Amino acid sequence: MQTVAFWVLAVAAVGFGVAVFVVDSMARATFALLASFLCVGVELLLLDLKYLGVLVILMMIMEMLVMAVFMIMYMMNPGGLMPMTMVHNNRGAIAISAVVFASMAVGIFLTPWPKRQGTVPRDPTFSVGQAIMGPKMLVMMVIGIAILATMIASVVLATDRGRYDRPSERKDGAK
Repeated sequence: MQTVAFWVLAVAAVGFGVAVFVVDSMARATFALLASFLCVGVELLLLDLKYLGVLVILMMIMEMLVMAVFMIMYMMNPGGLMPMTMVHNNRGAIAISAVVFASMAVGIFLTPWPKRQGTVPRDPTFSVGQAIMGPKMLVMMVIGIAILATMIASVVLATDRGRYDRPSERKDGAK
């Protein structure tokens, strides 16, 4: 059952990925991309990569919703009421895509895949973090918090008034 679900989600992810280039609206393309990423996130959950699966799902939901909001705010055709194309240089894009796909498919079969050595670690997520970051993991966590604080501070400083600073509530009557 898990194998069937994996392959159904894989086909759905590719299908939604294709839909990104077929629909005639940036907002629809954004939601098609979101659906593709959600399929990939659920696949990660099926592979018992719980942390990465939940991370992909949460990150992509927030990222794509923010992107959709900006599309609706700034695009001339957010709802797709006027037809538009999402692809430029269609022949060139198809040729490049075919060459890249063929190269990657050949690479799958020509690569000497390593055999598993040893046993599965007790905590695979921690092992991946150690392999990628090594002893600098704490530094990266602190930097992540600093980046988040910087983003919040920049939004706060960019606003010209506070939450409770409404013209109707000002004591001096200024607007």
